[in-house]
Amino acid sequence: MSRPEEMTPAQLLAFLDSLVAKSLALSLMIWGPPGIGKSSVVRQVAQKHGLPEPIDLRLSQLAPTDLRGLPVPENGVSRWWPPEFLPREEVHGPRGILFLDELNMAPPAVQGIAQQLILDRQVGAYRVPEGWFIWAAGNRKEDAASVYAMPAPLANRFLHLHVRPDLDAFTQYAVQNGLHPDILAFLRFRPQLLHQLHREEPAWPSPRSWEMASRLHEKGLPIAPAVGPGAAGEFEAFLRVLRQVPDLEAILEGKNPKPPRELSARYAAVVGLAQRVVEAGQVARAGEWLIQHNFLDELLYLFAFIVLERLERGVWLEAVQQSPGLNQFGQRYFRFATENTGWGSLW
Repeated sequence: MSRPEEMTPAQLLAFLDSLVAKSLALSLMIWGPPGIGKSSVVRQVAQKHGLPEPIDLRLSQLAPTDLRGLPVPENGVSRWWPPEFLPREEVHGPRGILFLDELNMAPPAVQGIAQQLILDRQVGAYRVPEGWFIWAAGNRKEDAASVYAMPAPLANRFLHLHVRPDLDAFTQYAVQNGLHPDILAFLRFRPQLLHQLHREEPAWPSPRSWEMASRLHEKGLPIAPAVGPGAAGEFEAFLRVLRQVPDLEAILEGKNPKPPRELSARYAAVVGLAQRVVEAGQVARAGEWLIQHNFLDELLYLFAFIVLERLERGVWLEAVQQSPGLNQFGQRYFRFATENTGWGSLW
């Protein structure tokens, strides 16, 4: 059986963004391994369109009555009062996202109530406001998750999107959210450890756990509780190599310290420089130093990627004008940047 086509978190973001922009209130199911940022992407879409914080329901933690509501006697009959967390226009606004997470981890009785909510956009007398999107997410059986089979009638009413981890998407997220440069440099050097599920270990590497590891590392604490002993051991070895990294501030001032030999240290130097530059002159001096010391084109691309995420495009354009080496690099990668990042017009 062929595997469904998978998309990156960035592609998922673009797809969901289009649904909201075009007001297509189609129910969809986002499939993917745990910890890769599915719920984070949904929040980003809401923020982009000025929607309220998504109502995030963890269905695996609900009982049927939690979703269905409670019967209340009224004039001799039972009237069902819906739960307060379901969207109501007068409370939550006319538009928003109802996000049903861990849908297939919920027991069949809860999935049955959710099915009515998804298919008919109502439960009993309660109706979902017209401007609200109903999206769901869940893990797969191969992710070692305790999931139930999704009923065929429910599955047939969803759009099904399959998401995979992606290092470039994580790099973009890490730069935007201030994750520690050591974490980012390590993952660019060891991309296989971005997501590595270990069934026998409670802690293992994922984009979510690396974000927790970043917070631990920033406070000088070990990261093994977040990513497990194997990944943490490699990270500690990586940190020992970082001692070879030259004075990055000296490079930004135009000095020419000796570059490190180890590839891992070179990754660290690139990320460190890209995270420190604040104006065009520093970008130009850092780029010239990298080019002068024959850093790999892959590392130059990483340098450009991070700088363009952090700074205005005009800063990069000014730096390119000051640096012949960066200018040649930009021309050499014009087609690659256009096809892969949409940045071709920057050079």
